[in-house]
Amino acid sequence: MKEEERKELVDHLEKRGIKDSKVLSAILKVERHLFVPPPMVHLAYNDNALPIGKGQTISQPYTVAYMTEALQIQKGDKVLEIGTGSGYQAAILHAMGCKVYTIERDIDLYHKTVKLFEKLGLRIAARFGDGTIGWEEFDPFDKIIVTAGAPEVPQKLLKQLKVGGRLVIPVGDRKLQSLRMIDKIDDDDYRINERPNFAFVPLIGKEGWNNG
Repeated sequence: MKEEERKELVDHLEKRGIKDSKVLSAILKVERHLFVPPPMVHLAYNDNALPIGKGQTISQPYTVAYMTEALQIQKGDKVLEIGTGSGYQAAILHAMGCKVYTIERDIDLYHKTVKLFEKLGLRIAARFGDGTIGWEEFDPFDKIIVTAGAPEVPQKLLKQLKVGGRLVIPVGDRKLQSLRMIDKIDDDDYRINERPNFAFVPLIGKEGWNNG
């Protein structure tokens, strides 16, 4: 039944305009119900964000698909994800053949999701810490995805993006953001496209919102 629900979700996402077959194949493959709290398993394949505790959510499938498509993933890309959360977005990137590095600022969510990655046999590098300052040890990254809304683009993330790479990040206030797609032309030159009307939890950290 769950596989049938995933097929229906993929059909729905195609109708909403998602075209990248690699993204759709990953959504068909990754079992979203494993990434939601047990009381919400029956809602796993609805196109809605769901609470996962600690004031965080697992993003709406359309948002995951749209952001992943916007990254323009190539197999083998080294991708940094800011905001591990449930682990679903990281699992989608892993299913697309990416080498995934992910950072989570909430220690309880971090431990819970790392255990899930291990249980599912997903080789995803995860760390607990402030995602707004990135993961300098493993830069540069081909792609960077930020799954929380920032007041502005963290400069450290731009520095850790390779020339020719792309950063996808929601930027705005605490309630509503525009999704920015930033291509790094060289160290001081960027091309930016954006789409309005996205809503993410706030990006907390040194180069994000303070936790007040």
